[in-house]
Amino acid sequence: MSIDGETVDHVALLARLALTPAERERLREQLSAILEHINVMNEADTSQVPATAHILPLENVMRSDVVVDWPGVRELVENAPSHEGPYIRVIAVRE
Repeated sequence: MSIDGETVDHVALLARLALTPAERERLREQLSAILEHINVMNEADTSQVPATAHILPLENVMRSDVVVDWPGVRELVENAPSHEGPYIRVIAVRE
């Protein structure tokens, strides 16, 4: 597949590229070569290949959440620089 100059100009505009005529021609040749490689890959018979989202099987390696009582909560709050009741007071993050 061959790319024309108009397509190169459109791609350059989208990418906000200011191309010289030599760069424009070089980009046209490179894009044409890339599309030729893609066309070769499109010709491969993949009808017997199962569809996959990822080449390796993915598993969740996280452990389950376990809720436990921690006896030091009161000590933690009391040792905070500023606290009010069972809450730690902090500087306002946004106003």
